[in-house]
Amino acid sequence: MELSSNLKHQIEPWKKSETAMASTRQLRNCRSTTNQNGKSLRENFIHFAPLSIPFQRRLQTLMVLAHTLCIALFLTAYFLLCSIPLFWPLLFPYTIYVLLSQAPQSGQLSHRSPLLRSLPIWSLFASYFPARLHRSAPLEPTRKYIFGYHPHGIISHGAFAAFATEALGFSQLFPGITNTLLTLDTNFRIPFYRDYALALGLASVSRESCEKILSQGGPNGEGMGRAITIVVGGARESLDARPHSLRLVLKRRKGFVKLAIRTGADLVPVLAFGENDLYDQVTSESHPVVHRMQMLVKNCMGFTVPLFHARGVFNYDVGLMPYRKPLNVVVGRPVKVVQSKKGAPVDERYVDEIHALYVRELERIWEEWRERFAVDERVVLSIVE
Repeated sequence: MELSSNLKHQIEPWKKSETAMASTRQLRNCRSTTNQNGKSLRENFIHFAPLSIPFQRRLQTLMVLAHTLCIALFLTAYFLLCSIPLFWPLLFPYTIYVLLSQAPQSGQLSHRSPLLRSLPIWSLFASYFPARLHRSAPLEPTRKYIFGYHPHGIISHGAFAAFATEALGFSQLFPGITNTLLTLDTNFRIPFYRDYALALGLASVSRESCEKILSQGGPNGEGMGRAITIVVGGARESLDARPHSLRLVLKRRKGFVKLAIRTGADLVPVLAFGENDLYDQVTSESHPVVHRMQMLVKNCMGFTVPLFHARGVFNYDVGLMPYRKPLNVVVGRPVKVVQSKKGAPVDERYVDEIHALYVRELERIWEEWRERFAVDERVVLSIVE
């Protein structure tokens, strides 16, 4: 009996210790349990921003939020005023004017406001990421240019910061060049927003608008010193915008090359390192039905809506605000273009030759600058479609 009693006293602590160890192992297993995306449960928790964030960073967030929601804000203001009969005598003719105005296609840039483009608030916008503008070579102010911006990303924040404002010092890097960022013509049919966009120097991406901008104005009245920026990949490329990926829709995009030949504008490739890292979005592989619906909208409407997400205003995990990731916009060397005779058909072989030179310069930018900006080794530049 004494032996049994002693043995019992020896076994009980061992059982308690084994139970504690099992509980510890179970707790560790729970902590390391992963979900379908390979993220731990701890990573699934929403991380809220601390209250001690510097005021400057809060202002940066406010500026990016205002830019992201500007169309919605202008529409809200418009419909709010429409609900007040007192404003109807003003809003009715204004609405007709917005629908019929040809200012976005005129090429005159008469609504452009250097004051608005140079406001200090745009430095707050650029500092959010932060964004930087780099040049490979100076551009002669006696020529005209077509900048091709890649990749499209979700909202093309880099293109806006570099070419719609002076936040990144475009005028200092390229003196004598007046650059115009182009966007869909439908954006200029949105009340109030169209006036804001025109004041920033934006214009329609239609063929008529491009040719007029590059054929008038400047010191010689024929477009000298003018430039336009086209996001070549367009809505289709936005569907491939995701972190650690760089797929450029460019193989069959030759309209901008033909435009350059008709107007005598040199082509300047622009590659934005980090543009695709600003948002996550639903992939076509995991949601093929959603992808088909997006392509249907794109084919019918000319634009599409990527299902994206990133961070929020007060948290780091959920929302439509872009991530704070470095954004480096590199302007390449110009590809010289010989203008075709007026009215003469464009030589397709020359188009293919210039297009190949353009792609080669884009690849040179990628190889020369990727290590400097610490691009993930898994990222490969792919030219598709």
